[in-house]
Amino acid sequence: MGGEPAVDVERVDGAEKIMLANYLKLAWRVLLRRKFFTLVSLFGVALTLVVLTVGAALLDHVFAAHPPESRLDRTLGVFHLRLKGPQAQSTGPPGYRILDREVRTLDGVERVAIFQLQRTAVSYQDGRKIRSWMKRTDGEFWKVLDFRFVEGGPFTTADEANGNHVAVINEASRDRFFGGAPALGRSFELDGQRFRVVGVVEDVPFLRFVPFADVWVPISTQRSTSYRNDINGDYMGLILAHDRSDFPAIQEQYQEHLAHLQFPDPEEFDHAIGGAETFFEAVSRLFMSSDFEESHPGRLLSFFLAAAFLFMVLPAVNLVNLNLSRILERTSEIGVRKAFGGSSMALVGQFVVENLVVTLLGAALGLVLSAGVLRAIEASGVIPYADLTLNLRIFLYGVAAAFAFGLLSGVYPAWRMARLHPVEALRRRSS
Repeated sequence: MGGEPAVDVERVDGAEKIMLANYLKLAWRVLLRRKFFTLVSLFGVALTLVVLTVGAALLDHVFAAHPPESRLDRTLGVFHLRLKGPQAQSTGPPGYRILDREVRTLDGVERVAIFQLQRTAVSYQDGRKIRSWMKRTDGEFWKVLDFRFVEGGPFTTADEANGNHVAVINEASRDRFFGGAPALGRSFELDGQRFRVVGVVEDVPFLRFVPFADVWVPISTQRSTSYRNDINGDYMGLILAHDRSDFPAIQEQYQEHLAHLQFPDPEEFDHAIGGAETFFEAVSRLFMSSDFEESHPGRLLSFFLAAAFLFMVLPAVNLVNLNLSRILERTSEIGVRKAFGGSSMALVGQFVVENLVVTLLGAALGLVLSAGVLRAIEASGVIPYADLTLNLRIFLYGVAAAFAFGLLSGVYPAWRMARLHPVEALRRRSS
């Protein structure tokens, strides 16, 4: 007697498998019989997934941890500073003085790096005019970030302290300046100065805002030292914590430093507002805070999720109407099946399976098209050095969106039609 329940369970499992197989076979036949509805549904699902997947890939490209930003889980940045006073106010990147005196002196951090916003610089090589993105950094910049060197290595803190005219260039710059030949130890002119190449790194995508450049040189190679006294300017800082759990203490300490900040001219500025935050938080402060007082990462995340949801809902509504039209053509089938004892749940299950088959086929097509679109974006050069890939995370997002899309556009029409009385279904068909 102890074995009887097991036999019953096996029979139930076998019956469910047979039922699902029958649903799939019938769904495939119906979809082939109604090619127009199938093609329209496939197009709607594929187009929606292309937009969602490409959007997710771009956001992943900007915010997720990828080399050289492989330590984002324990990195904070000082990206913005708002200065206010009786006579003026200023909002933008902090100056070198703030970062040097208030960020480099933070306790309990592993490293602090300072870098200048990238800007275009001009070179003349063999009669050719070459434009490059140049970023000035300190030596710690190369220890906070994880660049992949193909030649040589980074310049050092000593190079920056001594104002040595050395440079790290990317592979694209090696091609432009030296025709792809080994660049280590060779010199080139940039912005009217001469630099010696000490390292070559892999190209960094343009959308990786913090590390991106074509050429990196020491901060101290500037012609003037006036930048050292600026409290607002075009510099940013990176803070590498020992562990993410140290973030609150570091952020509190930085706020204390800002509260006791000594201003060169108190009549101009007398207090500062800013934060040590992740890049995502910094973007949320920039776009989601009207007064710039604090970051709102939750709002920014909600905005992205709401945009994705709305974009998915709009075509889903159209597909609901399309599915209703498709199912209305089968009212006689529904009436006959219900007259012979077919349950509403069985009918709902069949219609949902049919819609999920279309949805998953559309998802497969959408993912293939997404890969093609991402490749096209890379090849176009619209985003310099872009490396847009359909990684596992994005693929799973696409599959999850496809299931949600299929259920959203299939459940309601199936439920509505399954509730029809057999006589009413047959009457609708005859009319």
